[in-house]
Amino acid sequence: MPPDSARPDASTDTRINLVGLSREQLAQTFLELGQKPFRAKQVWHWIYHRGATDFAAMTELSKDLRATLEKHCTVWRPTIAREQTSTDGTRKWLMAFDDGQKAETVFIPDDDRGAVCISSQVGCTLTCRFCHTGTQRLVRNLTPAEIIGQFMVARDSYGEWPTPTDERRLLSNIVLMGMGEPLYNFDNVATAMRIVMADDGIALGKRRITLSTSGVVPEIHRCGAELGVNLAISLHAPDDDTRSLIMPINKKYPLKELMQACRDYPGASNARRITFEYVMLKGINDTAAHARALIKLVKDIPCKFNLIPFNPWPGTPYECSDPATVEAFGQILWDAGFSAPVRTPRGRDILAACGQLKTDSERLSAKEQRLKDAAEAEAAKAAWAEKEAAI
Repeated sequence: MPPDSARPDASTDTRINLVGLSREQLAQTFLELGQKPFRAKQVWHWIYHRGATDFAAMTELSKDLRATLEKHCTVWRPTIAREQTSTDGTRKWLMAFDDGQKAETVFIPDDDRGAVCISSQVGCTLTCRFCHTGTQRLVRNLTPAEIIGQFMVARDSYGEWPTPTDERRLLSNIVLMGMGEPLYNFDNVATAMRIVMADDGIALGKRRITLSTSGVVPEIHRCGAELGVNLAISLHAPDDDTRSLIMPINKKYPLKELMQACRDYPGASNARRITFEYVMLKGINDTAAHARALIKLVKDIPCKFNLIPFNPWPGTPYECSDPATVEAFGQILWDAGFSAPVRTPRGRDILAACGQLKTDSERLSAKEQRLKDAAEAEAAKAAWAEKEAAI
């Protein structure tokens, strides 16, 4: 069922949003309302298993309790400011939050299942040179409600309530690879993911969740110890000079520290390998020497590589490596015993591919937004067509 579009203005609505509260916080809220704790468990089930967006749907509760909850609480989640579907089936939502800020969420289908790419911040503070999101300043962290709400809105869009079994669910995985650095908002991300992993709700196991970080070393071990989710590292270079050039965070946490954090990551094994994401930038990080240096860099780390053809965006100074170069690069890694598939670009025509997410959080008229969407889409198509023609 869709979110309630008639929610009052957030500036005047003082009700408590129950979405995003931890189990303990939800139970405490019910105690403060004079309700028994088991009622909190019932409401948790309605929110996260059945996907209820209003208390009227919670028929197990008495009419008096529903009226009390309606007066003091809400089960609001983000609203959709814009929805786009790519020719390849990828779907992107621009999610609007209470304060008018926005972030993007993407569903990437794969046969009969797929992953929801979730944002953790509005904007980003890292300024990675090849990433479109990095050109947008950090506005703020997202709350647990805004993080988990993205996945819930995606479920609304695909009609996946009540929670299906693993064998039937289309939205089968979560990747924290959207806008922002999740380890710079760890507490809120952790609260949201614990809710996602709860067996009596959304019920996605930790093996179906991957957190991607640019290398916030102090928080990496904490992530493994407290959440135990899969770890992906945005690596993109095998040496400090190159990596610092395209990823300024490397100056704070150089590769030696980052690789040690990966070696120490709780739960990492050959069965649960760390993924090193590597965007292929023409003339920057794509030579055979770079590939050989990568092999030395990751020694003794149970890992695999994910080679990502660079996804262009309007104004970018970078180009994607030629297909033959990408293939040769991957072959060197493969010959050394590493899995190194080339990620198939998805959603390029709607700027939904890896590194293309960005919002300006502007309030535009419907006509202005349509013109802006069309201009961005045409620019992305033209840039990619130009590159394909040159190959």
